[in-house]
Amino acid sequence: MEISMNFTDALNEINVELDDSMEEALQKYYELLVEWNKVMNLTAITEKDDVYVKHFLDSLAVKTVFDDKEYAKMLPDTNTAIKVIDIGTGAGFPGIPLKIAFPSVKVTLLDSLNKRIKFLNEVISTVGLNDIEAIHGRAEDYAREPDYRESYDLCVSRAVATLSTLAEYCLPYVKTGGYFISYKSGDIDDELKTATHALKLLGAKTIGVKKLTLPGTDIERSFVIIKKMAHTDKKYPRKAGLPSSKPL
Repeated sequence: MEISMNFTDALNEINVELDDSMEEALQKYYELLVEWNKVMNLTAITEKDDVYVKHFLDSLAVKTVFDDKEYAKMLPDTNTAIKVIDIGTGAGFPGIPLKIAFPSVKVTLLDSLNKRIKFLNEVISTVGLNDIEAIHGRAEDYAREPDYRESYDLCVSRAVATLSTLAEYCLPYVKTGGYFISYKSGDIDDELKTATHALKLLGAKTIGVKKLTLPGTDIERSFVIIKKMAHTDKKYPRKAGLPSSKPL
C-alpha cells in the first residue's frame, strides 16, 4: 500500500484534529506497541506509517459517521462523557486512539487474552489516560454483569466476525437508544441481509452504512450503524462458542 498524504492531512480529511499532547500520546502508544510486539503477537503491522494509517487513522475514521448529516443528530456527541465499550479490542483498536483523540469519552476495553490486557494497562499507565479501563474476559460473560449489561451509549468493534455474531456479542452491552458501530471492509450487502433476523432478536436494527476510503490510501472501510431499539432478552448472548458456531 502506498500512502499519498501525511498523517495530519489524512486526519484533516476525516475532521479530526490532534493537539501536541495527543500526538505525543499516539507516539508513545506506537513505541509501546512495537516494543511489546517483539515478545508477544499484538499486530503484524509494525512499520510506523502503516501503524498510523491502518490502526490509528482507521480507528479514528469512525468520526466521519458522527459528522455525517444523516446521523449527526441521532448519535451521541464525542465531546461529552459518553460511555463507550470496545469489544475484542486486541491491541487497543479502536478504543485507545478514540480515547486519545476524544478525552472526555469514558472507555472500556474488553479482550479475552490476559497478556493483551497487561499491554493495554501499560499503555494506559505510560500514556497517562484517565476514565479508561481494560478488562480480561469473554464478551459472553461480562454481558451478564449488571455493571456492564446495557450500560453503554456506544459499542465499537473492529473484531473479525460476521455481523450476526458480533451483534450478539456487542448489543447486550448497549443501552436502549444507544448504538453499536461495526468496522467492516469489503462487500457487506449479503452480510447485512443475513444479520437482519439476529438484530431483530437482539432488539436492534441497522439504520445505515457509512462507506469511505481511508484518506491517502486505497483501503475501503464500511461502518455499519446499528441502533438499540429495545432491551435485549436475558438469554443473549448465548454460552461461549455458540454466537460464532451457530449465528442467530
